[in-house]
Amino acid sequence: MKIHRSRAAWALAAGVLAIGANAQPLPPVSPAAAGFSPAGLERLDRFFAREIEAKRVPGAVVAIARGGKLVHYKAYGMQDPAKGTPMKLDTVFGLASMTKPMAVVGALELTEDGRLPLKSRLADYFPGFGTMKVGVAQPEGALRMVDQARPIFIQDLMRHTSGLTYGGRGDHPIAKLYPGGTVPPSEGDIQAFIDRLTKLPLAHQPGTAFEYSFSIDVLGAVVEKVSGQRLDEYLQRTLWKPLRMNDTTFVLSDRIRPRIARPFANNPLDGKPQSIPPTEQQMKFDCAGACAMGTVGDYLRFGQMLVNGGELDGKRILSPQTVQQMTSNHLGPEIKNNVGVVEPHREGFGFGLGVAVRTSTGGSAVPGNPGEFTWNGAYGTAFFADPKEKLVVVVGTAAPGELRKYYREQVQDIVYGAMTR
Repeated sequence: MKIHRSRAAWALAAGVLAIGANAQPLPPVSPAAAGFSPAGLERLDRFFAREIEAKRVPGAVVAIARGGKLVHYKAYGMQDPAKGTPMKLDTVFGLASMTKPMAVVGALELTEDGRLPLKSRLADYFPGFGTMKVGVAQPEGALRMVDQARPIFIQDLMRHTSGLTYGGRGDHPIAKLYPGGTVPPSEGDIQAFIDRLTKLPLAHQPGTAFEYSFSIDVLGAVVEKVSGQRLDEYLQRTLWKPLRMNDTTFVLSDRIRPRIARPFANNPLDGKPQSIPPTEQQMKFDCAGACAMGTVGDYLRFGQMLVNGGELDGKRILSPQTVQQMTSNHLGPEIKNNVGVVEPHREGFGFGLGVAVRTSTGGSAVPGNPGEFTWNGAYGTAFFADPKEKLVVVVGTAAPGELRKYYREQVQDIVYGAMTR
């Protein structure tokens, strides 16, 4: 019988074989020793082989760690489908909103240093936020502007309760006034962006509703002001270099460019053009909400540091108590919880500081335990950590369309389905 292999299947095999040629982010362990069925993990291989063969996604990198050991680390398909470049373990992905948890960790380091209290007022750093009005929709469709009932605090930025929003989301009339997408406009510096934001109304009274927003971009500007450094320089010094996250950056350098994961030119679902802006042109400023790039292996080390209570390989980034505060739910009963609106399979989650936090065993469409924390990226990356299971999972794809949400859910189902204890 003649055996036929497509280019996608060959690329899948090449990605798997590449494991030995790359430095591993954590010490390896056999799946069985870590409580995984090898046959169960092979479902990941078959899943991505099907998706790649169907030309729904160019390729992927998936890393799974349990108990601080590397269980699964594979590259699938193509890094650049136009050039036919195979996916590699050191491929660099546009992290989009997976930038947010790293920026929050950087801010919390300043909190631990006594320089950025969570209840400090945002207007103390950028006065324009203190005079923003709140837009209240009227029955006839107009907006009535009212004063803030209380100030925006730094904690509000971290948990998305500032009242800011993203443009083009849902039918909220104020969202139509904000810049579209999650990447700030490329023209101008961070101060120009803040000047633009502060001329707009808030979508909610501060502290009353989770509204996914440009809040973390503003937090990044606060970190720059307090630290006296650009965000890339600050995070390199305090987070990325200590954790040996050597390929995580805001800078689109010649060292990074050849390894960037590229999407299909057109979205496979609707045929519309698609792109990943921060990997195609250097952003004007280091936007903390969406603009970092990095490898799956780097992010696995970041997630492992958090599961370890703020330390990895003898390098302490945060105290265990600060990590616990970060990964606890900060949406009290007085705050409207819209997390499941942003991530449809995350019903049953609240939100901590920069991460969604599972609050119950039921409600969510994916398995997990209370205390799981997670956030994902609009360009196709995903991350979740389950401290009870000592589990960290990171996925990288270049899939900026709606398919990215499908991969987030499917991978989590497959990973938990492969566990034997």
